[in-house]
Amino acid sequence: MSDLLERLRGRGWRMTAQRRVVAEVLDGDHVHLTADEVHARAVERLPEISRATVYNTLGELVTLGEVLEVSTDRRAKRYDPNAHRPHHHLVCARCGAIRDVHPTGDPLADLPTTERFGFTISDVEVTYRGVCPNCSSA
Repeated sequence: MSDLLERLRGRGWRMTAQRRVVAEVLDGDHVHLTADEVHARAVERLPEISRATVYNTLGELVTLGEVLEVSTDRRAKRYDPNAHRPHHHLVCARCGAIRDVHPTGDPLADLPTTERFGFTISDVEVTYRGVCPNCSSA
């Protein structure tokens, strides 16, 4: 059973066939699919699943804090099941591929007090941009 499915079962989330398929599609490392990509993969497993059901399920998963909604550029939002381990993202500027990265150090500590302008900071999102190996060899 996937990590996401285990977490959802642990929360007592009602596991319909549609919800299970969406959770299975999202399972894995470096998964950052758009809602349309989730729907396309879900249809392969459960042909009758509707786009609305996929969107609603993704919304529920985000609300539960089990999936992150990632917006790294002006493209479609992506959904990241790696919601319980702090991480940043590495994004290809050409194809949009996204990888989770776990650099050492504390990015919050890197922001000097004089640059916080009195804010009480609760979260940090870092996006590294570059060109992936596939795009650089093309």
